Amino acid sequence: MTFETILLDLDHEVRVATVTLNRPDALNSFNRAMCEEMKDVWRIIKADEGINAVVLRAAGERAFSAGLDVRASYGQPEIVWNHEDPGELLSPKWQKMWKPVVCAVQGMCTAGALYFVNEADIVICSRGATFFDSHVSAGLVCALEPVGLMRRIGLGDTLRMALMGNDERVGAETALRIGLVTEVVDENDLWARAHEIATTIAAKPPTATQGTVKAIWESLDKPYRAAMDQGLIYTRLGNPIAKAELAERPVPKTPPRIR
Repeated sequence: MTFETILLDLDHEVRVATVTLNRPDALNSFNRAMCEEMKDVWRIIKADEGINAVVLRAAGERAFSAGLDVRASYGQPEIVWNHEDPGELLSPKWQKMWKPVVCAVQGMCTAGALYFVNEADIVICSRGATFFDSHVSAGLVCALEPVGLMRRIGLGDTLRMALMGNDERVGAETALRIGLVTEVVDENDLWARAHEIATTIAAKPPTATQGTVKAIWESLDKPYRAAMDQGLIYTRLGNPIAKAELAERPVPKTPPRIR
């Protein structure tokens, strides 16, 4: 399939989908078209049983994404109560797409771009990547992206990013230290490493990996005991299916990688 703002590659040999934000001249900022296309892409990937994992990346060197494209109207309804958060369309989790997503960040990642980072399961970045939130510097309340960011890096670092705005950027090594990313690689190795991680995950039983993603993300919205009870239900439902998948398609045995 072809899209206006993104590229989609479905590699059924290794069971990995690659989604590339493809507006490099606009710093891969998202407009209404990209949001709608991302929603469609997540649903396509969800329905494709030949795909078990996803790489989310961006074209160009300057930016992973600059967030919402402020040069174009997003197009909210006139009635304020019908306004929607663009993040709902960008989100694989809102679309109930539980296949693991590996996000590869290069260059600048700011403001609404954090939607992509917040919704990914594994985030890696290049050594030159920088993260910041420009909302308050533009006179805008920073209220939506921090909700997801706090789940990844905690309250203190989220508040610092939200309040410092354009005056401070989180570099790759700091992003690794605070847990915003899990790995930093050289610029030229970023896409290959993201694909390697996704391919490794995709070789595992899909019921096991998707059940794991679903259980962990849903636990964030529940009290501890309720999350544990629900997780137990998921193991009872998913384990017999995943074991059958493993018997049908054994995972190749390779020496473990030390991170």
